[in-house]
Amino acid sequence: MDQQIKLNDGNQIPAIGFGTAQLRGNGGQQAITAAINNGYHFLDSAFNYDNEGAVGAAVRQSSVPREQITVMSKLPGRYHAYQDALNAIEESLFRMQLDYFDLYLIHWPNPQQDQYVSAWQALIEAQKRGDIKSIGVSNFLPEHTMRLIKETDVIPAVNEIQVYPYFNNQAGIEFDQQHAIQTIGWSPLGRSGNIYKDPALLQIAADENKSVAQVVLRWELQQGVIPIPRSHSAHHQLENRAIFDFKLNQQQMAKISSLSQIDGRSADQNPATHEQH
Repeated sequence: MDQQIKLNDGNQIPAIGFGTAQLRGNGGQQAITAAINNGYHFLDSAFNYDNEGAVGAAVRQSSVPREQITVMSKLPGRYHAYQDALNAIEESLFRMQLDYFDLYLIHWPNPQQDQYVSAWQALIEAQKRGDIKSIGVSNFLPEHTMRLIKETDVIPAVNEIQVYPYFNNQAGIEFDQQHAIQTIGWSPLGRSGNIYKDPALLQIAADENKSVAQVVLRWELQQGVIPIPRSHSAHHQLENRAIFDFKLNQQQMAKISSLSQIDGRSADQNPATHEQH
């Protein structure tokens, strides 16, 4: 079994997850089932990925018992109003054909819309009802999270944010750690493929006899971040999980962190301004 991370509410989740964005239909379900069978027992989904049905089918068809799989989904921006959020959570469970979520997050704060506190209150209620075990947020900046805590006295269990070498999001990670919030890193390997050609990463990978992907995922792990890589390929699924048998030294960690760029965040996805439908 994977190393487990204990959340601030007492629940535990695996130290590495599997991203499912863009994995839909039969092909998506098969890739997710393969991932479960290859040892990924933490699945990241979202209402807006339009694949909750495929994720649920993969969970039901895998050989791994449901209680051993952490299933996470996320609330879209258009359903932040309290009752809309409760309805969306129930609809997500119907889509997945599951009785509960292990984790459910607000996908984006949508600050211009300014209803994320209402959405958070809905998640708190859904947790009380038993529909969700742990509740959290995604793409929340410190000011958004502090407002939730101030107005509800409930601290998110997790915050899923962008973390990868060209956007190390150090401030976000440090804030989460200071408030006992577990950071989950989405798109930990980036989206462009540029990291696989980076000379510094290639050198560290060669020194460790590991792939660039393994080095980057290990870098996240050693910062206390849960990475959630995605891959159709069984080979890459297995490779991405093989990160618990080596350790990067301080110089290597610092070198990877130094690759971060001011404009490294994915285009149009700054939580201070991004509004998700």
